[in-house]
Amino acid sequence: MKVIVKGGCHCGAVRFRAEAVDAPELLDCNCSICRRTGFLHLIMDHVDFTLVQGGDYLTRYRFGSGQAEHLFCRHCGVKSFYQPRSHPDSWSVNYNCLDDGHGLDPRITRFDGQNWEKARAALS
Repeated sequence: MKVIVKGGCHCGAVRFRAEAVDAPELLDCNCSICRRTGFLHLIMDHVDFTLVQGGDYLTRYRFGSGQAEHLFCRHCGVKSFYQPRSHPDSWSVNYNCLDDGHGLDPRITRFDGQNWEKARAALS
C-alpha cells in the first residue's frame, strides 16, 4: 500500500511530496558520504516523487565515479534527496528528512557502500 509523505531540508527552502510503500526497506550505507551524513535511503521511482519547491536552491556535487548526483540545499546544506548511482531510475530520499507523522514502518538493511560493486550485485 502506498502512503503520501512530505519532507525537505532543514531550513524549509527545499520541499518534496512523494508516494512510498507503507513498509519500505531503507538502505543504511557505509560509504564515505552516507556514513558521515547519516543518510537512510528510501528508494522510490522518479514518478512517485515531486519536488514542490526549492529546485533553484539545490546545489550539485559529484565524486568518485561521478554517476551519483548529490543535491544539497545551498542555504542549510542538507541533502534531503538525490540521484543515486545504485538506482538510476529512482530517487533516494533521506528518511531522516521526512516530516513527522508519516506512518511508515520501515525495516533497515545494511548496504556495504565501501565495497559498492559487490554490494550492488547482491541487491540484484
